[in-house]
Amino acid sequence: MRKPASSRRLQPVRGVSAARWDASLSGSTSLWRNVSPPQIFVGSFLFLITAGTLGLRFLPGLYTNEPLSWLDAIFTSTSAVCVTGLTVADTATQFTFRGQLFILLLIQLGGLGMLAFTSLVIQVLGFRLSLRAESLTHEARKSGPRVDLKRLTLDIVMFTFVIEALGAVTLWVAWAPTQGWDGAAWPAIFHSISAFCNAGFSTYSDSLIGFRNSSATLLIISSLIIAGGIGFIAMEESALYFTKRKKAVRHRLSVHTRLVLVTTLLLLVLPWPMFAFFEWQTTLNDISIGDKIINSLFLSVTARTAGFNSIDYSVASDSTSFLTIILMTIGGSPGSTAGGLKTTTFALIILLAWSRIRGDETTVFANRSIPDDTIQRAIGLSVVAFAIMAVGVFALATTEYVPASHGNFLSRMFEAVSAFNTVGLSMGLTPNLSAPGRVVTILLMFLGRVGPLTLAAAIVFSRRRRAHFRFAYEDVVVG
Repeated sequence: MRKPASSRRLQPVRGVSAARWDASLSGSTSLWRNVSPPQIFVGSFLFLITAGTLGLRFLPGLYTNEPLSWLDAIFTSTSAVCVTGLTVADTATQFTFRGQLFILLLIQLGGLGMLAFTSLVIQVLGFRLSLRAESLTHEARKSGPRVDLKRLTLDIVMFTFVIEALGAVTLWVAWAPTQGWDGAAWPAIFHSISAFCNAGFSTYSDSLIGFRNSSATLLIISSLIIAGGIGFIAMEESALYFTKRKKAVRHRLSVHTRLVLVTTLLLLVLPWPMFAFFEWQTTLNDISIGDKIINSLFLSVTARTAGFNSIDYSVASDSTSFLTIILMTIGGSPGSTAGGLKTTTFALIILLAWSRIRGDETTVFANRSIPDDTIQRAIGLSVVAFAIMAVGVFALATTEYVPASHGNFLSRMFEAVSAFNTVGLSMGLTPNLSAPGRVVTILLMFLGRVGPLTLAAAIVFSRRRRAHFRFAYEDVVVG
């Protein structure tokens, strides 16, 4: 009787001994088991960046003139895959439609992440996700709602394409009166995907400065940025909350989702009037009061990893630039397309400080105590992130010369923070970066996209060795 396919063993290739075949299979399995989930995550981005670089160098019909150099191709591929938006080549003028489409593909893959697409393909083929693939999302899922991984992955893809489609349609309708129905179609699609993925790439040379008088455009882009930066975990649970509420079924939002929503709202509302005050008589001086208000809101939204700009940051006030640096550092929420420290990390540090000021031993939010391990992880991630940004600022300050009239040190600090937190805003320094400066920026973009996540995963999945003894305690004076 013939054995079923699932129980049959793989047969060795003709001419290869069974022993060598078994050893090869054993070695491959052992090698795969020795690869940690963080290494898989980083490797997926390295693979995509490499593929993007080779495509930018060798695929025909991508450029209007000469192709990018190797360094610029690596820079552009890294910026697209890491959904940063810093560009050394003008996307609007140096790339053909095919070139823009290729960049958009890199943005979409980088925004969703290789894991979501891999999980989707496996599920479509009818296979169950491996334990290793599930472990890659364990940390993100254990703090959020208890949802099935298959459902979560499908919802990620579904939410992404539905929201991007709605954004493209609304932008198309908004731009058609001035650009024509045919002329507005491709820019609408490109900007919808770029905004939702928090990439900041634009098919217009001046980004969205030409739309500073179009409140509808800025509000649509802002909505897409917020949707992409709020996080799939919070989005999934919010959808469950409203669905069950309509059915009169009680569903409590998790502390994670509550913290994300509250922090996101505060980071949108509080900087809004500050940007209006700083730029009312400067970069926003020549537009109507209503447009000033909407542009100020847009400045508050785009600063947290979106990368689109409706003003020229090279002539913005120092107060605006520094406030933007703070918001870029905070970034979006976990499980989103955004970068930065993440809203929850920032919120936990503030809650920790507040609890210590009040003399409380535990950090509390929404009548729940936050585990000490989570607090320590947030502090550790913050220390590492600030250390990397400090090194990046120092490196750009060493390699790049900027005239005092162009912001000097502030512009280099702005550039480094924008690169590491995958924002894409610039004070005009990016196209003029030297070769060493471009290498530094590439490393910052890559570390900003995978570094903090990799560190968190390494902490979670590392095997803790329990010692049979501990050293004696001795206190240290602080403060």
